[in-house]
Amino acid sequence: MTIVLGAGALVAIERGDPRVWAILRRELAAGRAPLTHGGVIGQARRGGRGRQARLASALGGMDVRALDGELGRLAGALLGQARGSDVIDAAVVLLAEDGDEIFTADAGDLRDLVAASGRIVDVTVA
Repeated sequence: MTIVLGAGALVAIERGDPRVWAILRRELAAGRAPLTHGGVIGQARRGGRGRQARLASALGGMDVRALDGELGRLAGALLGQARGSDVIDAAVVLLAEDGDEIFTADAGDLRDLVAASGRIVDVTVA
């Protein structure tokens, strides 16, 4: 099982949410890197140099994938199926595989995208 992080989870990390930090520590201790993509980081990172130290620290232990042409095309197709509009969320869903868990602040939209994708993925509010 992989933990996939949406922007809400990254914001929770920066705010020092103890539940999300405990999940990160658990995953890293088990040798598993939480997964996200660069677009999610763009949504969550707002600070300049010297800001968002918690988030910067946590990102070092994450598997950050590129939101490249292939993932973008697949995300667009998923949005069409789900009648959605957020390419960043759609790409988060596409990173997840059956049995994974997505942490997000936007559970409703993510659940619709998961249903449209046909994946068996848990969506948890971060």
